[in-house]
Amino acid sequence: MKNLNPENFEQECATVWSFARRGKWATHNSKYRGNWAPEVVRNLIIRYTDEDDYLLDPMIGGGTTAIECKLLNRNLLALDINPNAIKLTQKALDFESEFSPKIKLDLNDSRSLDMLKDESIDFILNHPPYADIIKYSDKQIEKDLSNIHDLDEFCDEIEKVANEFYRVLKQDKFCAILIGDTRRNKMYQPLAFKVMERFLKVGFELKEDIIKHQHNCKATGFWVNKSKEYNFLLIMHEHLFIFKK
Repeated sequence: MKNLNPENFEQECATVWSFARRGKWATHNSKYRGNWAPEVVRNLIIRYTDEDDYLLDPMIGGGTTAIECKLLNRNLLALDINPNAIKLTQKALDFESEFSPKIKLDLNDSRSLDMLKDESIDFILNHPPYADIIKYSDKQIEKDLSNIHDLDEFCDEIEKVANEFYRVLKQDKFCAILIGDTRRNKMYQPLAFKVMERFLKVGFELKEDIIKHQHNCKATGFWVNKSKEYNFLLIMHEHLFIFKK
């Protein structure tokens, strides 16, 4: 069994985060394409929550948030629209820890959180798909946000998610969203800011805008040559928005 805690971990205190070497403590790994680094999740949990708080990750993916909640003694409702993500998270939680928080996994569409009462959550962590840049399921799961190509349509659906987040989050508590941008027809599309606008629209206030440096992006070598040949810059950052209710 690997170490249960990261070596030389330091809490981030500025608005630029960069983790050149992705942590692999406990059962963390980078096999699930597009999952966020455990350093990001650990920083968020430590800064914005206390032990025994009740957290929500409505798009659990490969289980990063669940692992950190088990290690840091936070209760968690982990949801995903894809059954494969639930299975991966169950497997990721198969390790011994000194804590035994309540971690519940369920299949669910994040646009409807009917199982949760108003103002019942202490902190929300969300790493949604960036439209259809990475498809997490085939067309059989039609409502999967990663199957939406049109950016305006994607943002319309994200607004439904934001409304539910605002409803279930307690007053004066925080919601963290990690999302990046894309290109369409050779032009830069500020998807992150489009999503940010939807969260502000439903009532959230923007507490922080953290720039996260992306490392080890797939096919980087190939795209470096394309960048020079066709005169465009590679997108190597994401926005980590911290919203307050």
